[in-house]
Amino acid sequence: MSGSPLHTIKKWDPLTSPGTSAQIIIKDLGEIHSRLLDHRPVIQGETRYFVKEFEEKRGFREMRVLENVKISTSEANEQTVPGCKKAMQDNLNRALQTLQVANQTICRLQQRQQQERMNEPLKASDERRRAQWEEIMKEQQKWQAAVDEEHKKAMERLREQYTAMEKELAKSASF
Repeated sequence: MSGSPLHTIKKWDPLTSPGTSAQIIIKDLGEIHSRLLDHRPVIQGETRYFVKEFEEKRGFREMRVLENVKISTSEANEQTVPGCKKAMQDNLNRALQTLQVANQTICRLQQRQQQERMNEPLKASDERRRAQWEEIMKEQQKWQAAVDEEHKKAMERLREQYTAMEKELAKSASF
């Protein structure tokens, strides 16, 4: 027992200098404190063991999650994105065709109006045609507004769809 720090403490001797005995007491107290109260080495060992076990158990789960993310990404690239592109192109093509038909109709009406104006010398007839033309223009504006609204809604749906897809991809990426 002579090796333990408790037995190495010397009795206080008034003849010895106070600084030397105080240093010995402080050193012995530090050793006692580290043996009795310092649990860091034990805690560090337990922490390392826990981390090692946790990483081993989690490794396979993370591999499965990564594989699922890879599959989801592949499906999105191969199926979802081309499908969205096709839907967008179809909707835009339909809107363009509708606008082209409306434009052709207006051009024909303009030609007719010019021919009738040349053929009819009466001013009353001309005024009647102008009124008709204004009605046609109003209808055209309504058609144009309807097509614009349809296009706006289609774009909004696509925007929402892409936003939802991005959120799903973000959720998948977080795992």
